[in-house]
Amino acid sequence: MDLHDALAVARATRESTLTTIRRDSRPQLSNVLHTVGDDGRIRISTTADRAKFHNMARESWVALHVNGESFFSYAVIEGEASLSAVAESADDATVDQLVEVYRAVAGEHDDWETYRAAMVEEGRAVVTISPTRAYGMTSGT
Repeated sequence: MDLHDALAVARATRESTLTTIRRDSRPQLSNVLHTVGDDGRIRISTTADRAKFHNMARESWVALHVNGESFFSYAVIEGEASLSAVAESADDATVDQLVEVYRAVAGEHDDWETYRAAMVEEGRAVVTISPTRAYGMTSGT
C-alpha cells in the first residue's frame, strides 16, 4: 500500500490508534481522533500531560493504525510527529490550530469562546504527523 492509498483510508474515518515509543522502547497505543489535511499531514489534538505527548517529545517516530471498511481492511501510516506549543491563551496560534482540528473532526462548535478557554485550561497541543511510509490492505483476507 502506498501513502496515497493509506491517506485515503485515513480520510474515510476520524478514529484511529496512535502508537508511540515509551522510554523503555516498548510501544504505547492510544485511541485518537485524527484529521488528514490537504497537505497530507495528519493532525491530532492532545494534552501535554499525556504519555503520548511525552513519548513524541522524546522520540518523534509514530504509527497510526486506521481501520478500513472491513475487519481485514486497514492502513498503517508511519511518520514523524511534531508538537505545537501548548496552548497558553485563547487567541494564540495553537488554539487557532486546535479550532481547525475540531472543525475537521466534528464541524462547528456551539460556543467557540468556551472551547478556546477549555483548550488553554486543558493544556492542549496539536500533533502533526508527516507520513513517511505506509502498509496495509484495502480488502480481502
